[in-house]
Amino acid sequence: MNTQPLVSVIIITYNGAMYIKEAIESVLRQTYKNIEVIIVNDGSTDETLEIISGFRKTDSRITILTNKINLGFVKTLNKGAIMAHGKYIARLDDDDSWFDRRKLERQICFLEKNYNYVLVGDGIIKINKKGEEIDRYLFPEKDKDIRKLILLGNLFVHSTVVFRRNIFEKVGGYDEHFGFFADWDLWLKLGKLGKFYNFQKHSTYYLDKEYDSNYSMRDYNIRRELRLNVALRKKYKNNYPCYRKAVLLCWVSCFYSFLPFRRKLYLVLFKLKTLMIGFPAYKK
Repeated sequence: MNTQPLVSVIIITYNGAMYIKEAIESVLRQTYKNIEVIIVNDGSTDETLEIISGFRKTDSRITILTNKINLGFVKTLNKGAIMAHGKYIARLDDDDSWFDRRKLERQICFLEKNYNYVLVGDGIIKINKKGEEIDRYLFPEKDKDIRKLILLGNLFVHSTVVFRRNIFEKVGGYDEHFGFFADWDLWLKLGKLGKFYNFQKHSTYYLDKEYDSNYSMRDYNIRRELRLNVALRKKYKNNYPCYRKAVLLCWVSCFYSFLPFRRKLYLVLFKLKTLMIGFPAYKK
């Protein structure tokens, strides 16, 4: 009899044929075996369905849901979460992968021993489309330090997290209203009911698809989502500190997105944020 609690790993994919094979294989390579893998195909038009169906034939732990039309990331994510039976939910994007085989084992062991914690995350290694390392990040470890900064920036990478399903359901899941920031909004909701923790260990390859581009789409998103960005901070201004600094950072990031030679100015922006915050929000 398996005494390990069930973990539901949720993968959302849309035209992810190029990367999803490695994402799924990285989950199946985990030392933690009591998992269900819920893959929601959001109306893909490439070979995604064929690839994930091949995995389903050889591993009964995999469940596939398919949207007839593209519903969008957050709505599809909630659809997958509704199907989860696990005590815990883990997330992985279709273009990321877990290279640390003990990732889930570490995280579940911690949560089983620390019942007052609701959300855990890991560090990442950011890569480009060629699989080359761009940078690596670790985020604040302890709950008290995370709380000081989480209104200033998202301190959990979606593809690294594990959280308690009962608390996730209690707070209402992902809020579609916040779109691009729905994961961050979820962390802030979870943090009202329990504690945060970030392992000081890199476990996940995070693909930056825009790194080799001119960043025009990312800049557009920063400007377009400014209103939601400010609204998110305002929603939790009574639950976490640094609201005024957080709103100021929204405007600084928006202004930065208009500047030429943004990549060359990145270190300047990073130092400015560090001065505003008091210490770096993350480290390499």
